[in-house]
This record gives sequence, structure tokens and C-alpha cells, in this order.
Amino acid sequence: AMLHSPLALSLLLIAVSSNLAMAIKKEKRAPQTLSRGWGDEITWVQTYEEGLYQAKKSNKPLMVIHHLEDCQYCQALKKVFAENEEIQEMAQNNFVMLNLMHETTDKNLSPDGQYVPRIMFVDPSLTVRADITGRYSNRLYTYEPQDIPFLIENMKKALRLIQTEL
Repeated sequence: AMLHSPLALSLLLIAVSSNLAMAIKKEKRAPQTLSRGWGDEITWVQTYEEGLYQAKKSNKPLMVIHHLEDCQYCQALKKVFAENEEIQEMAQNNFVMLNLMHETTDKNLSPDGQYVPRIMFVDPSLTVRADITGRYSNRLYTYEPQDIPFLIENMKKALRLIQTEL
């Protein structure tokens, strides 16, 4: 049969290995490990300390997203967050971005408890903006998928507060 000829076999091997190379290359590009699905185009910092440093240095607010893999509310929020162009654009250009799957030692990041999802803003002056809250009085810093417009407003507020208060 045709397949026993050395040429056909080597062509087959080349096809297989180049597909493999492509698959490996793709794997390297995405998912970007630090994004954890919140936006692969965003430059994420790795730690809260690094986030504070970058916020101060760049004069941009730090946005901290607390979440967990097995939390369905986090997954639902993450999906709309990652798909929203306005949020992604602001996150890429105007914020230092951090998403965390563990709590920090800074108690200011959990003013009303350690629930997830929880989104806090920290000013470049390194003040945690506990005054930038979501819609729910029992969990001040949580957002649901339908609250995306509200989150966008809060991101704009975090940017505006820097300009007026510093």
C-alpha cells in the first residue's frame, strides 16, 4: 500500500509533529496563567504587594478581584467581565489589575467579610477605597453578572477620585 513508502511515512510524521508544535505553542499563549480567565489581554500583577507598588509607581488605581475556582457566582461574573469590551479596555489601560484566589493579610481588603466574588479598589495613595461599593448592603463589594454597568461606573469612579483627591 501507499503508506509503506518512506516518503508518505515521513510526510505523515511531519504533519503530526507540526500539529503537535502548534498545539504546544497555543498552550503557551493562552490561558495566560495570571489572568485565570478574567482577561488574557490584561497585564496582571502576581501579588497584592506588587499591585500596591505598581499603583503607586504608575499613579493608577489597583483593582483587586477575590474569587475561587469552584464558586459559581465567581464563574458567572468572570464570564461577563472577560467578555465586556469596556471593562477589558479600562483594565488594560487605566488600572493595575490583580485577581486573587486567597486572602491577603491586609484586613482593609475585607471590611465586611471574606466572601467571593469581591472587588475592591485601592488608590495610588495606597488607600483602600471602602467607599466604592456595589449594590448589595449585606455584601458591599460583590457584583452579579447583571451588575456589570454598575461595576463600570465604579471603575470610572475609582479613576475620577484619584484626579480630584490627590
